[in-house]
Amino acid sequence: MIVCKSAAELEKMRAANQLVARVLEALRLLVVPGATTGAIDAEAERLVRDAGAEPAFKGYRGFPATVCASINHEVVHGIPGPRVLREGDILSLDMGVKLGGFYGDCAVTLPVGKIAADAERLLVVTQDALARGIAQVRVGGRVSDIGHAVQAHVEAHGYSVVREFVGHGIGAALHEEPQVPNYGPAGRGPRLAEGMVLAIEPMVNMGKPAVRVLSDGWTAVTKDGLLSAHFEHTVAVTALGPLVLTAVGGPVVARADGYWVSPQTVRS
Repeated sequence: MIVCKSAAELEKMRAANQLVARVLEALRLLVVPGATTGAIDAEAERLVRDAGAEPAFKGYRGFPATVCASINHEVVHGIPGPRVLREGDILSLDMGVKLGGFYGDCAVTLPVGKIAADAERLLVVTQDALARGIAQVRVGGRVSDIGHAVQAHVEAHGYSVVREFVGHGIGAALHEEPQVPNYGPAGRGPRLAEGMVLAIEPMVNMGKPAVRVLSDGWTAVTKDGLLSAHFEHTVAVTALGPLVLTAVGGPVVARADGYWVSPQTVRS
């Protein structure tokens, strides 16, 4: 069942998702050569709990940490620990919180120091693919419009979209209906209605789309060993357009031309 949120519930979701955005922004400063993913995770948990929230991932189906920290060819669900970041790595940080009974969820892939040009291009294309998917979030549209836009952009640049992991609805539960694949034809699936909230999260591989899960039962890696990037925003369907709840500095409306503006600007 797809749950549409009321204005009061969306306000609670705004608070949860803005906390995620702030924490991820703070963690950017720690993503440097010589840092460990365990130290980054510890700081994330401290910031979340100091804000009166709970880490959404820690303990979820047995996951042991606050953030998923995935390095280079690790696609998603990397477990933080003593691993040391090296110059030229890329690090995907995915995290969620529970605050006021509602969840927030967001992910970014960050460079560690100076990275190679092809790695930088992968990050740019993946982030742009997310923006194109978000632009499809409009009342009356279809869920599959999102994934179609993501896939078209990714494959036009010679990359591939991971199939095994998809976006999802979010609200009083971390994972709600509908699932939001990052691939497929447009014009299919549930219609988008005002009050729906979606976590849209392209995972893009530099090589082929196939992945495998390591023996820890969590960490998914590319089968060909090539790099993977992951970006995610939590987005509400509104009459004004897609409201990006995890935008740094406050929720913004994503316009079709790619610009993000405040809701007040759209109303005026």
